[in-house]
Amino acid sequence: MGLISKGAKCSVTGCDNDGVRSLTASKVDGTGVGIPHGLKKAILCKEHYKEWKKATKEDRDTEKARFNRF
Repeated sequence: MGLISKGAKCSVTGCDNDGVRSLTASKVDGTGVGIPHGLKKAILCKEHYKEWKKATKEDRDTEKARFNRF
């Protein structure tokens, strides 16, 4: 069983919503989503996951294009 299926809450400071996605904390850190330092996994609710996706869209598109050159 994963963290989400066990009912983990959102890792963002001040948010008590249920988690929807689990990401590596290094991916989430520095994107404007306020997670505490020292976490290995960041659990995000639907609203904060959407915020993270908007903040990293350009970076993820660049990364995807780098691998799909051929």
